[in-house]
Amino acid sequence: MVKILIADDEARLRRLVGDFLRREGYEVLEAENGRKAVELARDTPGLSLILMDVMMPEMDGIAACREIRSFSALPVLMLTAKSEEEDELLGFLSGTDDYLTKPFSIPVLLARVKALLKRGGAEEAGAYTAGGIELDVRAYTVKAGGKPVGLTPREFELLLYLMKNKNIALSREQILNAVWNYDFYGEARTVDTHVKNLRLKLGGSGESIKSVRGHGYKLTGEAGTED
Repeated sequence: MVKILIADDEARLRRLVGDFLRREGYEVLEAENGRKAVELARDTPGLSLILMDVMMPEMDGIAACREIRSFSALPVLMLTAKSEEEDELLGFLSGTDDYLTKPFSIPVLLARVKALLKRGGAEEAGAYTAGGIELDVRAYTVKAGGKPVGLTPREFELLLYLMKNKNIALSREQILNAVWNYDFYGEARTVDTHVKNLRLKLGGSGESIKSVRGHGYKLTGEAGTED
């Protein structure tokens, strides 16, 4: 599972951003100051990204980023209330990979997070997570709720396609073309059958595959349906 560290002295912001990241399937760690962020960056195996506030007690985000750069190339997204050009430049000079000014929208934050993860190789490695489901392309394994799940090759490809397009409503025709690799002119019932079997095998995590009435399916980080 992709791990993201949120370093901010505002507990409310950590909780808000953390909740949205968890819904996207990420594992979230928190630090209330720069010094703690440096410690977690150094001691946490598999950490993929850091969201770092500039103004923090004990050690600010700029100093913490400089310290982290002395031992790690982890992507860092700097969060700050400052918007002056000099402050952004200082952030980049300290080793920041991207800069987001408060207040920011959650969709924009998530887009920046995904872009940095892709740039940093977390997605290139073929690891996808959502709704308690973990899929590893290279190892050809799937876990749901931390437990291994045995899937047929077609079910694996179906789940991979849904996870690659997380939170996007996909029509049955789109799924058929992508997973079965041909244009389907008859009934799309085969998709429904495979989704049903996939949900059963994934247990409670299977509820993350939502039905979109009159259209098809989408996979989200939450359980439930949209029938």
